[in-house]
Amino acid sequence: MAHRAVLTARQRAALFDLPTDEATLLKHYTLDDEDIEHIRTRRRSENQIGFALQLCAFRYPGRLLNAGEVIPEPFLRFVAAQIGFKPDDLLPYARENTRYEHLDVLRKIYGYKMFTGKAAMQMKRWLDQHAEAAQSCESMVRGFVEECRRRQIVLPGPTRIERHCADALVDAERRVDARIVARLDSKMRARLDALPTEEVDGRVSRFIWLRKCEVGKNSADMNRQLDRLEFLQGIALSLVVLDDIPAHRVTQLRRQGERYFTDGLRDITSDRRLAILATCVVEWSAAIADTVVETHDRIVGSIWREAKRICDARVAEAQSEIAATLAGFETLGTTLLLAKGDEVAVAGAVDASCGWGMLESLVATAGALGKTVKADALAYVEKGYHRFKLYAPRMLAALDVTCASVAEPLLTATNVIRDKQDIPSRSAPFLKPQSKWRGQLRNAETNRDRLWVVAVLFHLREAFRSGDVWLSHSRRYSDMKQALVQMEAAQTMGLSMPLEPEIWIADRKQRMEDGLHRLAMAVRNGTLPGGVIEDGRLRVERVEADVPAEAGSLILDLYRRRPEVRITDILTDVDNDTGFADAFTHLRTGAPCKDRLGLLNVILAEGLNLGLSKMAAASSTHSFTQLDGCQTGMLKARPSIGRWPW
Repeated sequence: MAHRAVLTARQRAALFDLPTDEATLLKHYTLDDEDIEHIRTRRRSENQIGFALQLCAFRYPGRLLNAGEVIPEPFLRFVAAQIGFKPDDLLPYARENTRYEHLDVLRKIYGYKMFTGKAAMQMKRWLDQHAEAAQSCESMVRGFVEECRRRQIVLPGPTRIERHCADALVDAERRVDARIVARLDSKMRARLDALPTEEVDGRVSRFIWLRKCEVGKNSADMNRQLDRLEFLQGIALSLVVLDDIPAHRVTQLRRQGERYFTDGLRDITSDRRLAILATCVVEWSAAIADTVVETHDRIVGSIWREAKRICDARVAEAQSEIAATLAGFETLGTTLLLAKGDEVAVAGAVDASCGWGMLESLVATAGALGKTVKADALAYVEKGYHRFKLYAPRMLAALDVTCASVAEPLLTATNVIRDKQDIPSRSAPFLKPQSKWRGQLRNAETNRDRLWVVAVLFHLREAFRSGDVWLSHSRRYSDMKQALVQMEAAQTMGLSMPLEPEIWIADRKQRMEDGLHRLAMAVRNGTLPGGVIEDGRLRVERVEADVPAEAGSLILDLYRRRPEVRITDILTDVDNDTGFADAFTHLRTGAPCKDRLGLLNVILAEGLNLGLSKMAAASSTHSFTQLDGCQTGMLKARPSIGRWPW
């Protein structure tokens, strides 16, 4: 048997201690009329309150009260108040025979079963069925306790529960390992077993080398990551090996592999070691692929920042030339303005200011400076081609990229780079019609083939970010549809809207057209108050309230004419006609309230914000305790119907 700690002291207390907070007391320990009738069958007061306490403990937390156990005062006071006793009445309740007699009676009346025989076997089978899906030891114990409560099985001791849950978790762990290993053939097992013993460069084992993978920032880092990815792909381990394995179990195996060193991995059992190795190969393939995409993202960002820096530096360097050129044109313009009206002087103005040779130089310099100032970073990203060519074909060959229909031209362009085909001379369908890249590709001064490759890899990064392209096996860059609700599941949700987008859009269009048509008819017929059409625009004036001053007096006169009647009588009549009080059921049992008048009093107190104390003082039939019991048992639950009947 497994002997390991499953719960902490705090978790154990949360599951098995008697509660003291008001919300839990109200939820689990509100007694109904039938409970009180059974409690009254006990003869002495100490037996009645002891019987009630054991009944409540059976319901929550679902265990026996131990002999000599200290009962929390809030719990004791809450239960005693419902049956009209004081907490001190429990003190004589100490006879062991009486406790066992009450236990037998409670089991016969309410159907509780002890954790023995058939009930114990059923719960052990439940543990075996749910152990694989349990994400933690604490959740396993909590699920076991809740299932025992649902089946009305009295909980055994906490230590025994922890032992059973620990056994089930260990057995589930072994079943998962065996299921993974059973899907590996002998050749694959030998290949996996060699990972901890095979060395890389005579310094580190292949297993440790594979898990040393972090996001890089240059082409050298990228190629080291691709070495690992290509090695894992060469193992050719199918993803089927992890089919039907819960995700948290896969994560657990992967994390164990990431913690183990080679010696520690060799010391564990064969099935466990092979399961860890197989899981790591599958999961690390996805992780390294994500790292490759992230590294490419960083390289693209680095190239863009470098191009932006060059662009800004060129503009900064040209500032002195810009100033000199502007000064030259200013001198020429001033001279021409002084010679205005004199043809001879105008003809000699150029010679007098700068000369024709200098003017030609100024014009050429102005043209070059204009290109420098107008150029953006795209004019310099071509320099990143030398970094891309070191890894791009290899990266595109290693990644299993899939795309949406909108990104198919981009994926076709990546295939050209991957297969090292000739660059299309004029085609760039992956670019938008108004893209700045098109203007740059048409520039005669650029190397079009290199810029085309850079543009493809830049857009590949953006496509990964937007989700237009994704990896078939990935954690971060997988298909976003995997996170959406499946259509089969959506069809069972009872949604009011149609699931076909075309039908929904057509319906909304028709509604909009009908609404606009009604609005136009109202404006045309003058039935829309304050609505006019001016210059093709609809203007609707604010409608002001037009209530005569005499309306207030009329309303008061109508109230005076009505016969006086008690509001409680009105509520009773409404309940007799509609039965709305049946909508309020007991918080725990779901039974309707037997004290209908008390329920109506509580509803009235809640509706008027009067409070139970004042309502009890005004009532001749119910005390505060009775109203409070009705409120806690009935009104804390939601009505069983969607809206008030009236």
